[in-house]
Amino acid sequence: MKIPALEPVEILADAGFDFVVVDQEHAPLTFEFAYQATVVAQGAGMSVLVRVPDRSGGYLQRLLDAGVDGILVPRVTSVAEASAAVRQMLFSPGGERGIGITSRAGRWGATPRAEYLRFGDEEVMRAVQLEERAAIEAVDDILAVPGLNGVFLGMGDLQLSSGLPEADPSIQKLVDRLLAAAQARGVPAGTAVRSAAQAQAAADRGYRYVMVGNDTSLLRSAAASAVADVRSRLSGGKPHGV
Repeated sequence: MKIPALEPVEILADAGFDFVVVDQEHAPLTFEFAYQATVVAQGAGMSVLVRVPDRSGGYLQRLLDAGVDGILVPRVTSVAEASAAVRQMLFSPGGERGIGITSRAGRWGATPRAEYLRFGDEEVMRAVQLEERAAIEAVDDILAVPGLNGVFLGMGDLQLSSGLPEADPSIQKLVDRLLAAAQARGVPAGTAVRSAAQAQAAADRGYRYVMVGNDTSLLRSAAASAVADVRSRLSGGKPHGV
């Protein structure tokens, strides 16, 4: 989700998506919008992950209090960075998350304290995005961070940082390494794709959750297709408004 409006949330739910990712890293989406989108999406039957703007952790506490289903922390490159992020998403004594049972995550105080704490530590996804060669080479140690229960491969940035195309054998070896490490530890691995065929290939390869497209790309693709189709059907080759 990159468009700061709630209508696309409902449209995606009606289309049958299982989950959405509110993208605060690559879109100008505020905390308030992430909160509203979470309420609408969950009310429509979708789970909500939020990709936070960076790995500083400034938004983590409030997003968790908002009741999100999980968080993706981008650009994690080391065990220390992964540990610092995860600790902010775990309650004491395992981490540093503060108790906020009167927030939406605690149903405004209606959820029993023990269940609120259990859900926060056991049900919420705490995932790191690995997007550089060094990070993936250290994937075994990163996935061993206590409380980390999700990983996401950022293929675009991996290609950018390595200077290699996705098809390069060394890149594919890194992907295999990440997936093998995730499977060995029972940690769901995710990635982003653009098409149904790519989603099938990712699932077959071992990814457990897959982002398929985004709202802006889906809108652009549908709009471009509609315009091209209409123009191709207009007779005479004369200019027409669409």
